[in-house]
Amino acid sequence: MGGTVNPTVSRRRLGSELRRLREISGMTTQQVAERLLISQPKISLLENGHRLIKPRDVRDLCALYGVQDQRRVDHLMQLARESGQQGWWNSYGDISYGAYIGLEAAAAAIRFYEPMVIPGLLQTPAYAQAVIAGTIPHATADQAATRLQVRLRRQSRVGAPRNPLRLWAILDESALWRVVGGREVMREQLDHLIRLSARPYITLQVLPHDVGAHPGVSGQFALLEFADATDVSVVYLERFTSDLYLEKRSDVRRYSDMYAHLQARALGPDRTRHFIDEVVKAYGRTEFCPDLHRSGQGVQRVQEPCPSLS
Repeated sequence: MGGTVNPTVSRRRLGSELRRLREISGMTTQQVAERLLISQPKISLLENGHRLIKPRDVRDLCALYGVQDQRRVDHLMQLARESGQQGWWNSYGDISYGAYIGLEAAAAAIRFYEPMVIPGLLQTPAYAQAVIAGTIPHATADQAATRLQVRLRRQSRVGAPRNPLRLWAILDESALWRVVGGREVMREQLDHLIRLSARPYITLQVLPHDVGAHPGVSGQFALLEFADATDVSVVYLERFTSDLYLEKRSDVRRYSDMYAHLQARALGPDRTRHFIDEVVKAYGRTEFCPDLHRSGQGVQRVQEPCPSLS
């Protein structure tokens, strides 16, 4: 995945530590802004990890907060230098979701809920290419190719021999039936999901249509969790023009509770594999499509004419 420095994480850790030092000093962001002759919003952006900070500014803040330990000051100044470096994704040009890639690259575990398509980390190249073409119609051929390259490179965390990313994905049944790229692409993609779900660090569940209304009807979200206790979990909400990152503990707790509800209502991992396998078989048929229903015996097939698959 490139170098060992992750500028996104360095910036977040630095901001978190600066906030902690300010709170220990008893100063408000407004007081700090007045002392250093800068704006109060800038202090907030620095502490939230949303703005770069120069090492000398870190030194000045440490002096203001009364930090006497020079080793701590040097460590924070080093984080400031690292936060100004570029991640591997910057080599691909202007990536609008670079902040998310940085968080994803540092995450120890991610929990997804996806109602419409297969999550990017679990997509086959053909499926990913079709998703990019369909969801970003204004993209040039070069831009689409760059998106695909970045997406496939992100997937190296999934199969990493050391410290693989732990994934828990809950998919709405709609994502399985949305024909992206054609039936053969879908069969390949769903077979890929079945294989991935057999890995010990990947858990896959399907949320069938017949569960009715549920907490995830408002849309896609992901929960990113980090091994370092100093890194606060992040809720990621993908939007068409701009993405949203929630880091308040109350927001993270609310989405964690929502995810627990979805886990409880979705099919278990074994039944999910069987369910997906039935959908794969349906994509292989030319004259019928299945209307899948859950029952006490598992998944039953009701065959009806389906022009959309012919």
